[in-house]
Amino acid sequence: MKMKLDADLAMEAKALVVLAFRNGPIEDLHAGKSCPVCSGMADVSHISDDEMKLLLKSAVNAMYRLLGQRDYDPIAYNEALAFGRRNTIHWDDPELKTPREGSRPK
Repeated sequence: MKMKLDADLAMEAKALVVLAFRNGPIEDLHAGKSCPVCSGMADVSHISDDEMKLLLKSAVNAMYRLLGQRDYDPIAYNEALAFGRRNTIHWDDPELKTPREGSRPK
């Protein structure tokens, strides 16, 4: 099935990403200096297991809160989305391609 880009859904997805992921602990990691020795080396891990756990836990907590708002407090959810949209106005739209191998549930 070929998907067609839905502009409203794309804006909501970008808003959720900024609210659940970008405005979380990843910003602290991003704010640091790049490693002059390993920068750009794809075979070198740039995030520790503890940092990855913190990132994912923060994103899950935020998504849970946002999805709860969507179902139980739509006014707060729409206010959060409006904030997210303002912060992603210049972001690229989603690319409609299959998820990369290994990231799909089996």
